[in-house]
Amino acid sequence: MVKAIVEIDKEANKVINVLKAQYGLKDKSQAINEMARQYKELVLESEVRPEYLKKLKKIQTVPIIRIGDAAAFRKRYGLK
Repeated sequence: MVKAIVEIDKEANKVINVLKAQYGLKDKSQAINEMARQYKELVLESEVRPEYLKKLKKIQTVPIIRIGDAAAFRKRYGLK
């Protein structure tokens, strides 16, 4: 575990205290760890993976089927 002495402004302190209370954490260290975990999930891991981009390119090459209205849809797929 790493220990650090940090200086934060009043607004950041309020945010950490709210996070601490919201998640029922014991101290500000746990609140900062939770904030880092959420940041990692929302920002760092939200990038599009290369395999998804390949799949997306494949999907984009499929021709679009124009159906029209509901009657044409039913007729095309043999629905009543």
